[in-house]
Amino acid sequence: MKPTIFLPLLLAGVAIAMPARAQTVSRTVIHAGHLLAEPGKPARGASTIVVENGRVLSVTDGHQPVEHGATLIDLKDKYVLPGLIDSHVHLTSDAGGIAGQLEDVTLSPAAQAFNAEANGMKTLRAGFTTVRNLGDGDGATLALRDAIAAGKVTGPRIVDAGASISGGAGHMDGSLGYRDELRPFFAGVGNTCNGADDCRRAVRLQIGRGADVIKFASTGGVNSRIGAGLGQQMFDDEAKAIVDTAHMFGKKVAVHAHGADGIRLALNAGVDSVEHGTILDEATIAAWAKSKAYYVPTLSTVNGYKERIAANANAYEPDVLAKIQWRIGITGKSLEQLVPRGVRIAFGTDAGVSKHGRNADEFELMVEHGMTPVEALKAATVNAADLLGLSSEIGTIAPGKSADIIAISGDPVADVRLLKTVDFVMARGNVID
Repeated sequence: MKPTIFLPLLLAGVAIAMPARAQTVSRTVIHAGHLLAEPGKPARGASTIVVENGRVLSVTDGHQPVEHGATLIDLKDKYVLPGLIDSHVHLTSDAGGIAGQLEDVTLSPAAQAFNAEANGMKTLRAGFTTVRNLGDGDGATLALRDAIAAGKVTGPRIVDAGASISGGAGHMDGSLGYRDELRPFFAGVGNTCNGADDCRRAVRLQIGRGADVIKFASTGGVNSRIGAGLGQQMFDDEAKAIVDTAHMFGKKVAVHAHGADGIRLALNAGVDSVEHGTILDEATIAAWAKSKAYYVPTLSTVNGYKERIAANANAYEPDVLAKIQWRIGITGKSLEQLVPRGVRIAFGTDAGVSKHGRNADEFELMVEHGMTPVEALKAATVNAADLLGLSSEIGTIAPGKSADIIAISGDPVADVRLLKTVDFVMARGNVID
């Protein structure tokens, strides 16, 4: 039997040894120059990672010999680290303002599903191997999640919320901004609720649709087409009903909350993460510091706002534009206050408001507003995995875990901006072209 001949293949600047003739190869060996196996701990030097059937089999020091029949991936000149996690995305679109409203009436669920797949691939190629999709009305990402898990299409691992929940006329009420006779057509899939019993129904509906996590809005939103402010827009018993029902089913809960009153309401109800968290007071900070709830800052939304306004001054309706200008000015202030108080931070961008595939822009803003590069990187790996309930699967490179691995040219702890350019991505053991 002739020995297997390996030919070099260049993938995104990374040399990979591939067999010259077709054969079944279940084992892959990665030679890393530096290995940041667990962000928050010091990087290791030269290391060898063995991957088998989509999982990490072993991690050892040095560049170990490659056994016959294995595939070698040469990353000796790279920093290797776990696949990144974005805890807050909306994959079906990144059109905003009036253009986004137009999509609501022109794109079919099938078209949105294709958008979600394309945006998922942008995200994956940027090094984000897992995302938490926090809301879409037509179930496109629920279907995409299942197709990816079944191996029918390629994309990031998706933890999906189904349709986000709010009170009537709240931030997630899809009928806002339309003529009265048209509003019933945009009311969504039963995701608005009024009263505690109705909110229990709304949660059960999303769980029945297959949601992995529940998201609701306790306050107004920047992008919602109503001039009702950004304070509390849900009653205490409604929020408590949502959280208790979700937890009863074993589902975590994320809350969209800008105003301090709505943040406190959500914390008191027992939410697992607060998204945006824009306005704070001492009582809210103190309550948050005592809780186990994560903060997901979504700072890079401002990039999307600035770019759209620069391209078209009329991209947003006047009521929405006023809120956007306020949001741009206050972004990052909450993070600066919460980090010193020990509140746990998980990485999340709200991509969809900002552009998909540019998720790593968030790192630079996190560091600008009070986090160290180590803390920011930990937020996108170890912390985010914990928030998603997937610490046994992702967040670090360790034996038994999913082989979600990326590589960059340079030390991200020295310069977090290097994460904006990813040279190599492996998702669940598959190399992403």
